[in-house]
Amino acid sequence: MKKRKVDLVVISDVHLGTFGCHAKELLLYLDSIKPKKLILNGDIVDIWQFRKSYFPKSHLEVIKKVIDLSAKGTEVFYITGNHDDLLRKFTDVKMGKISVLDKLVLELDGKKAWFFHGDVFDASIQNAKWLAKLGGWGYDILILINRFVNWCLIKMKREKFSLSKKIKNSVKKAIKHIQDFEKVASDLAIENNYKYVICGHIHQPQIVRKVNKFGTCLYLNSGDWVENLTSLEYHKGKWNLEHFQKENYEKEVVSTEEDLSEIQNLVAAITITSKQ
Repeated sequence: MKKRKVDLVVISDVHLGTFGCHAKELLLYLDSIKPKKLILNGDIVDIWQFRKSYFPKSHLEVIKKVIDLSAKGTEVFYITGNHDDLLRKFTDVKMGKISVLDKLVLELDGKKAWFFHGDVFDASIQNAKWLAKLGGWGYDILILINRFVNWCLIKMKREKFSLSKKIKNSVKKAIKHIQDFEKVASDLAIENNYKYVICGHIHQPQIVRKVNKFGTCLYLNSGDWVENLTSLEYHKGKWNLEHFQKENYEKEVVSTEEDLSEIQNLVAAITITSKQ
């Protein structure tokens, strides 16, 4: 496959080390691009949910791929999130072309862009970390159940669906949380004269123009690689929200038999963890 040249790519919320991570799909996407800059905007490795019993080869290959990209000239910025907050001890450390940061400001074609993960706006993270971690475990189990359900649906030649998206979209409080998040981020960006504000954290891919009485900015969210499989691309002065589509790639991602085998491995991992 011929690699697409891209000025800048933003990926967030990969959650390597969890059952829901779509590492194989992410590898296909990373193999298809040649970015000048790669911004990993938080929650790439899920240290909160990390367990010795579950860290597949494909998850390690994602880390290797990022290192390979940096070795070939791509400038990599790793912005820490809440699930990989232990890396904040290494803020401002630079290893070759890989930098670890809490936030980042870049100038893109004369316009300032502000990149940060977004967990700073989340009261549940700041004030009750243990509760947030418990919620993360529950979310992981929900994703595992969803994979099994979708495997059954594929066997019956029916369309897949997302349990977590359905729950989020039916809960008014969740919708309001997303709206509040976008408003706070964009208001702060406008106040500080940033033309772009780019976040992750809420797993809600988005590109939308935000306006208040003081000005305007473009709010962008890179989504995630658990449910949405999305990234942001900036090239030749334009932003694009890229949705991973299996049929756009030459190699097959995963067969249904492999899916079932993986589900069995995931169940075994949960069993081992629960006994620890």
